[in-house]
Amino acid sequence: MQRNRILRVERLGRADYATALRHQKETERRVLLGEQPDTLLLVEHPHVITLGRRATHAALLASAEELRARGIELFETDRGGKATYHGLGQLVGYPIVNLSPDRKDVHRYVRDLEEALIRALADFGIEAFRLQGLTGVHTTRGKIAAIGVHIARWVTTHGFALNVNTDLSFFDLIIACEGEPVTSMREVLGWEQRMAEVEDRVIERFAEVFEMELTAQSAVHADSRRC
Repeated sequence: MQRNRILRVERLGRADYATALRHQKETERRVLLGEQPDTLLLVEHPHVITLGRRATHAALLASAEELRARGIELFETDRGGKATYHGLGQLVGYPIVNLSPDRKDVHRYVRDLEEALIRALADFGIEAFRLQGLTGVHTTRGKIAAIGVHIARWVTTHGFALNVNTDLSFFDLIIACEGEPVTSMREVLGWEQRMAEVEDRVIERFAEVFEMELTAQSAVHADSRRC
């Protein structure tokens, strides 16, 4: 199949939520203006809980004081969905993609995100799937990836959070999404995963599903401090 769109990938390493959000917004502006190609940002956040447009503070099972005492930030965002947790060991992806003119379908975009993650997980021997009526990627052990997006002028922001080696106990602080149980790649497979390898497979499968060519920069591996 002929691919004629370019995908730029930026591996941000570890970055706090506010810093990554500013970078998202600047990238969104540049993609919208055609100053850079469609871009996939990959990042690990320190402890943070985000509330999407359908979330209320009733989703929080810990007080603001408790969250601060544990070093957990709280952000209200303009993404879709409810409450979720981000932390180290979780791969967060922010695709900034211009869906115009040929992919102007929000439902298709979300399903394509799910498909890219399902294929990436299959590369590690994990059988993942969709559940009717729910957004995200699931396994028989629980939800392994959450998805919440925002689209303005057909340019996407926010995206997905894949639990790789995530400490799942932090999800006990919220009612996540629709309240379904959560799991991680480490929990399903029984051993810790190398984050750089997971990133590689997610990048490859994302480009495949969205029919994009990777820039040379995208082939650069994450630095050796990440495992």
